[in-house]
Amino acid sequence: MKLKAFCICAALLLSILLPVQILPSFAAEPSAGEAALEVESGRLLYAKNEREQMPMASTTKIMTALLVIEECSLDDVVTIPAQAAGVEGSSIYLQEGEKMTVRDLLYGLMLRSGNDCAVALALHHSNTLDAFCKRMNERANELGAFDTHFSNPHGLPAKGHFTTAHDLAVIAAYALKNPVFSQIVSAHTYTIPDGGCGYARFLQNKNKMLCQYEGADGVKTGYTKEAGRCLVSSATRDGMRIVCVVLDSPDMYNRSGELLDKCFSEYKLYKLFDSNEYIVELNTDVPEKTCKCRAEKDFVYPLREEELASVRTEEDLPERLVLPVQEGDEAGNLKIYLKNQLIFSQKIVSIERKEKSFLDILREIGKRNGLVCGSTNFLQNAALQAGAPATN
Repeated sequence: MKLKAFCICAALLLSILLPVQILPSFAAEPSAGEAALEVESGRLLYAKNEREQMPMASTTKIMTALLVIEECSLDDVVTIPAQAAGVEGSSIYLQEGEKMTVRDLLYGLMLRSGNDCAVALALHHSNTLDAFCKRMNERANELGAFDTHFSNPHGLPAKGHFTTAHDLAVIAAYALKNPVFSQIVSAHTYTIPDGGCGYARFLQNKNKMLCQYEGADGVKTGYTKEAGRCLVSSATRDGMRIVCVVLDSPDMYNRSGELLDKCFSEYKLYKLFDSNEYIVELNTDVPEKTCKCRAEKDFVYPLREEELASVRTEEDLPERLVLPVQEGDEAGNLKIYLKNQLIFSQKIVSIERKEKSFLDILREIGKRNGLVCGSTNFLQNAALQAGAPATN
């Protein structure tokens, strides 16, 4: 009986500590807007109503956090203003006058969805909420999120506050490439030390995907009556990181799990070019010498297995390279297509250093002047042309 009780307790403990795969026995109801992107390449892996504009609730805070991380010092100390204390909705209950670092406020923003943190950070960044929202919209346009408009830093209902599943995925994918952002949104817990309120704050991440989905590592939940349940989630498996957006989703966790499973099962990362390997050997203006060249960067891309046969390349290469050539010198251009769609373009560069010898120079001068290599006067005349003293 003791052994049986021990086994039951051990099983319960494991069920708490280990990630539980979200795999419902039924198909979760689709969301109003959905999109999934591979983070590094930005390839859209799945989409449904991805261009439809709709409110996004607290997933707004992804842009708020990104802007602050990019443009403020994490160690700046913020004195909480009255305007931030007592903001409606979710909060960490900031008190006017207490002091907190930007870093601590970011954890309060992203783990507990603090609307008060959003206002405090926005005012620290731009002095006014209007100025901060202007910068949010500028940054959205810079990232290519052209169907998005922000009217506040927290996501509470407001006129002119909307995004699309596609735009939000683009913003989140970019933000996840920032190591500070990525570290914050993947944290399960965080403790904010006492900043003058008389107690420390222990924060637990609201994003249940972190403990319910294998490989989950971000990012943000959201809910308002107008927006419905919204979730931006991310997960990494076998080196591939996918960000998934569901807006106005009746079953946001199960639906996100289904979409991530679908993308991970259908797509794999393929290394199409290795920058450590040469891909072409070019002739040079010295007939006996060639130069090996490589792709400037590695190129890894998510593909379905059946798509591999549809990948093709185009090289724009010179007839010959003119020496001298240094390692890393540009030698041409490489374009990669999936069917007829350009998916990547990069330089082809020299993998080695090649120079002309003195004899190569003499031969070149001799050729220009009609001298035949091996003739009696070849070396003497070529040397004179090169500026070297002739010898008898």
